Amino acid sequence: MKKEFTLEGLNCKSCLENIVNEINLDNIEVKYSDLSISFVVDEGKDSNKLFQTINKIINSHNHQITINEKRIENLEDKTLFIGNLTCTNCARKIESKVRNIAGVKRVELDFVNSKLNLEIDSKHNLPRIIKETKDIVKLVEPSAFVEEEKVAHEGGSKIVKATLIRLGIALIPFLFGMFLNIAPLYKTILFLTSYLVVGKSVIIKAVRNIFSGNVFDENTLMMVATIGAFIIGEYHEAVAVMAFYLVGEMFQDLAVDRSRKSIANLMDIKSDYANLEVEGDYKKVNPAEVKVGSNILVRPGEKVPIDGVVVKGETALNTANITGEAIPKYATVGSQVLSGFINQDKPIVVETTKEYNDSTVNKILEMVEQASTKKAKTENFITKFSRIYTPIVVLIATLLAVIPPLVFQADFNVWLYRALSFLVVSCPCALVISVPLGFYAGIGFASRNGIMVKGGNYLEALKNSEEIVFDKTGTLTTGRFEISEINAEKLDSDKLLELAALAEYYSIHPIATTIKEAYGKELDQSRIKYYEETNGLGINAKIDGLDVLIGNKRLLEKHNIELAESSKHGTVLYIAINGEYVGNIVIIDSIKVEALETITSLKNQGVKKITMVTGDKKEVALSVANKLGIDEVYAEVLPHEKVEIIESKVKENNKKVIFVGDGVNDAPVIAISDIGIAMGSMGSDAAIEASDIVIMNDDLSKISKARGIAKRTSKIVWENIIFALLVKVLVLVLAGFGFVNMWVAVFADVGVSLIAILNAMRLMQEKEK
Repeated sequence: MKKEFTLEGLNCKSCLENIVNEINLDNIEVKYSDLSISFVVDEGKDSNKLFQTINKIINSHNHQITINEKRIENLEDKTLFIGNLTCTNCARKIESKVRNIAGVKRVELDFVNSKLNLEIDSKHNLPRIIKETKDIVKLVEPSAFVEEEKVAHEGGSKIVKATLIRLGIALIPFLFGMFLNIAPLYKTILFLTSYLVVGKSVIIKAVRNIFSGNVFDENTLMMVATIGAFIIGEYHEAVAVMAFYLVGEMFQDLAVDRSRKSIANLMDIKSDYANLEVEGDYKKVNPAEVKVGSNILVRPGEKVPIDGVVVKGETALNTANITGEAIPKYATVGSQVLSGFINQDKPIVVETTKEYNDSTVNKILEMVEQASTKKAKTENFITKFSRIYTPIVVLIATLLAVIPPLVFQADFNVWLYRALSFLVVSCPCALVISVPLGFYAGIGFASRNGIMVKGGNYLEALKNSEEIVFDKTGTLTTGRFEISEINAEKLDSDKLLELAALAEYYSIHPIATTIKEAYGKELDQSRIKYYEETNGLGINAKIDGLDVLIGNKRLLEKHNIELAESSKHGTVLYIAINGEYVGNIVIIDSIKVEALETITSLKNQGVKKITMVTGDKKEVALSVANKLGIDEVYAEVLPHEKVEIIESKVKENNKKVIFVGDGVNDAPVIAISDIGIAMGSMGSDAAIEASDIVIMNDDLSKISKARGIAKRTSKIVWENIIFALLVKVLVLVLAGFGFVNMWVAVFADVGVSLIAILNAMRLMQEKEK
């Protein structure tokens, strides 16, 4: 057993580095994010010692940091890949049986990506668990296989070829049985031969399922239905129905295979190689071999394989794969480039800043693949519904075959035939396959628009949300600040700006960056003897022996410093030296050009309430709200108050509450909201970790676009559900009254599944808007 200590509330990266430098990291695992850090250590003396050390360091630095402590089981994750798995019912059975293997704590079978994600107690033998898993897969689906590396499915041409060969062989005895004038016994043998050739795989699976106690399997029901047709003398129909079922299964497998390939093509955003600089030349290598700080060459037409910074050359980059932006981005020396960008113009040399596995494109692909394990309520409903649907239909079929002949002396063969038609329609495959494919297609389409959705549950909740809460700075406004005024009272403006820049030296807040850039000169860190940043108030620092305060009005009031509140429009930073007010700096931030259109679009989509929360002063907040048509405003809010506001809204609101922020400074609020959306999060690990939906650039209009995609996805999913249920119910009713035969029943099974799958993938064909 291990213990993890997470430090939260750090507001400067240098503070984080100072803490790490003072801790002896022997036998300690360290996990970093942008503004938090976790230490993992064995429980016992080591964990007690670490906790005491962290407390001591925090107290000595006077940081306002929270330590979260939790115990961690010794678990390991293992991903297995299943080839040739095209049956969703089989996938569900595999997941259920693997869950019962000793040592398996959690199991999720991702049907779309053919991945089996396991969480295993490390005390148990991994090879044994893998072997038992392989045995289960082989038992449930004989044609499937398990590998530890990603596997390719059989191509569509192989599926077609194998099916046509079986049909061709079966056709010969079938035609002889139909047209030769021979004894009934020989006809029966010919039809039976044809039946066994066509239905071999179905019969084998059915027999295995019967012996394992699974009588409600699609293969078992199809075998029972066709054998029943043989019993009542409908030999040719038994063979023809099994053949039609085989053809339908072939088309269904092809549709699933095509869907998987469409999704794979949609997510084809990473490079398979990197041109690594080695002794003055460039060598093509696997990107995973490239270390941080290496130089790689990206030629025109190539994808950037790893995140980095341009150190030589200039070019135009197509960023659409990552951000969804159609307009190319100009990159020159010093520009940050992300993996997945495509070089459109001239060769550039990039110095890598991340490992390949930590690069943006890998994070995106990992997020999209994991998204299919986070199921929407609709998916969970269909899963539960499918478990009761088949037994109910089988029960009705049994009653249909027994009651009329026994009670009303009706013809047994007639009613048995009707019951057999019921059995053919008893599998809910159309629903079980098409619903998850529909959500996954929506997630894939969103990703190509620069919108990363972590699961179908968030996509569905986004569609149902009625209130969206926006942070102001950097979300509704550009976040690109500029100084409009420097009002110095007891020293000159240049000196006031210099002291402000030194005080903001360690801060990573956008306003701090603006002040440092406005000062424009090199800052001497040694002049700063003390630094403390208080969330929502400002900074207290000792510079050249002077006690400097810089922040909002409440910071100075907290230190009992008298000042007159500025009436200037914008964010006002008040400055005091040695307990005396000496002036202020006014910062302005403009509203994003797309903000008004986005909010109007959201209201047109059915969002009933738009709220804004900000730490800025009331006058500035109301000005922005009036221009954008915002319904509710919370101004001069401290970070912990922002959390309390969202918490209360989540509790009081039956509908989902969305919070939109920058993903780093707003991470706690994003985490507690029903749906947290992080804006402008290219390359930010913290944003990707904290949020449910990630917008990869600063384009606010993608919030309404994401909601539009969610609505279209939901529409397609419900089209499939309603269509499949209506057709099946209609066929069941008609079969009960004898108006349809088994051929129509087979179409209602595999035909509807095929149509539903193709409809589910319709979103993938839509053009990016």
